[in-house]
Amino acid sequence: MERYVDVAPGIRLWAWDVASTSAEPREPLLLVMGADDSGVAWPDPFVALLAEHHRVIVYDHRDTGRSTASFEDQPYGPAELAADAIAVLDAFAVPRAHVVGMAMGGLLVQLLMLDHPDRLLSATVFCAGALPTPGAPGFPRPGIALQRMWGERDDERDLAGELAWRVAYRRLLNGTGTSFDADASRALEERIIAHTGHHEPATAHNDMGRAGLERGAELAAAEVPLLVIEAPEDPVFPPPHSGELARAVARGRLTRIPGMGHAINRTVTAPLAAAILTRTTDPT
Repeated sequence: MERYVDVAPGIRLWAWDVASTSAEPREPLLLVMGADDSGVAWPDPFVALLAEHHRVIVYDHRDTGRSTASFEDQPYGPAELAADAIAVLDAFAVPRAHVVGMAMGGLLVQLLMLDHPDRLLSATVFCAGALPTPGAPGFPRPGIALQRMWGERDDERDLAGELAWRVAYRRLLNGTGTSFDADASRALEERIIAHTGHHEPATAHNDMGRAGLERGAELAAAEVPLLVIEAPEDPVFPPPHSGELARAVARGRLTRIPGMGHAINRTVTAPLAAAILTRTTDPT
């Protein structure tokens, strides 16, 4: 079931209640996507595996997909995006849910753990690092090739050029630990563009401030059980980011998907879903 969720004056989010494929009632699971990516970027086979056990809910962040593009006129930050996730749960009358976040979505899930623990049955994070702690040593920056592509995000391109750029970007994010399927990546981007209604790139989250994220020290007191899934070939958040996050939370647990990069491709779809389900079906 699709619907729009009003989260602030003049701002609506597109959301989709996938429902469970089981005849029995299942606990809800909210998927929180990364920066500048639409909710339909979650691959269908991955969502289908989760839907065998859960009522899955996905949504478009502000300035992505069919949600309101508001950043230019109404700037916002991570705290607002985290609050949007709660608004989506409210719209579907979900009191508590398992929450899974990728990349920026993983940072938002950590904010939810700190500010809305009563709404989370469990938390899972992958392709993300811990919320920053002031004064803590940093990790090396991503490579030059990735930084260069980030600088090209909002370059003007026609449809063919935009698709080619996005596939090249997905290839870089995929890493070298598993094979990259350019055709599948192109099909996914075509789906995102069709869903959005245009091919102009989403860049608002890249321009968004980071105020309110320096709360890493608070994670030690978090009571929500957390699974951190390490993607060893992730060029954005490589090890030891995952280990640091798992250690920062008292009820943190770390697992690894061999070969996984900053992407959900066919090779990692099944093991990634299985790892998440291990947590959501036994969140102790």
